[in-house]
Amino acid sequence: MSSLNTLAQTLKSLHVPGKPLILANVYDLLSAQAISSLSSCKALATASYAVARANGTEDDAMTLETNLTAISLIGKEAIRVQKPLTVDIQDGYGSQLEDAIKGLIKRGAVGCNLEDCDKESQKIYPVAAAVDRIKKVLSIAKNMGVPDFVVNARCDALIHGGELDDVIQRGKQYLAAGATTVFVWGGSKRGVHDDEVKKMVEAFGGRLNVAMKMSGDDSLSVSELSNIGVARISVGPQIQFMAMEFFGREAEKVLHD
Repeated sequence: MSSLNTLAQTLKSLHVPGKPLILANVYDLLSAQAISSLSSCKALATASYAVARANGTEDDAMTLETNLTAISLIGKEAIRVQKPLTVDIQDGYGSQLEDAIKGLIKRGAVGCNLEDCDKESQKIYPVAAAVDRIKKVLSIAKNMGVPDFVVNARCDALIHGGELDDVIQRGKQYLAAGATTVFVWGGSKRGVHDDEVKKMVEAFGGRLNVAMKMSGDDSLSVSELSNIGVARISVGPQIQFMAMEFFGREAEKVLHD
């Protein structure tokens, strides 16, 4: 596992406030191969929503087994090109958290997104429980020879009626527990406002992951987010949406030729 920990160290080092790691999230072998050899691609990352859609299910219904099957192929590609892979494991599948972490590391991943909302009950974990889960992930990874495993701790408080102060309180404790960054999800409708991003960057010392919208006049660009000082930028399933729209348009041209 020493080579995996080297990749974990690389992944961790790429999280630089003001010079963020930019992730074009993938969801299967083909999408991973499409970007893995690009010089601009520093790391591979999955988006669970996109992985679920690619496997004929929905994000909330996807099982650990389905996710790990997808990671098997993506992980081989990451190892082939020797670039770090971080995996979206949702909430860690409840009581299967240990199996999830062991499974993704065995498949070549050196980081994960971990949500603080129980997938089954749709209730936010108490702060202490969420902190313990981050510590558990890092302990499991250390025991598997990957002590520099990267946790991107997702906080869902905003979409469950919480205030920004609650998010900041939680985020600080997640970072203290060993998370590399905090990812604050505001939902597809609410989002996270520009002033909130700035406040969280200040509170977290820049150790913030922002989901960037790839279209829309109100979306901040990579350069703007970099200037604000975030450490990580991701796009979730947006590229998959675009790819499937393109696929449909091109298919229609052929079918109606």
